[in-house]
Amino acid sequence: MAAGAAQVRERQAVRLTEPNLHARLLNRMVMGSMVIDQEIVSPTFAEGTGRIGLIATFQVHEGRIDKAWFISGAKTLDVTP
Repeated sequence: MAAGAAQVRERQAVRLTEPNLHARLLNRMVMGSMVIDQEIVSPTFAEGTGRIGLIATFQVHEGRIDKAWFISGAKTLDVTP
């Protein structure tokens, strides 16, 4: 999807302009150079606002993220009254 810091920045720049975007860190595990985060992300989907579970795995080298992997769960839409 993206290779290198420039491509990652370009892909994320659009997502980070979303006014309702929020991520809540639920758990973090660190073992050596690997970091695994469990998050709940609240974006705005085409169908409306909602939530999605996310597992983010990072390999860190010299204090910087060297590689990253993401697994997304099923989206849940907010109920509109």
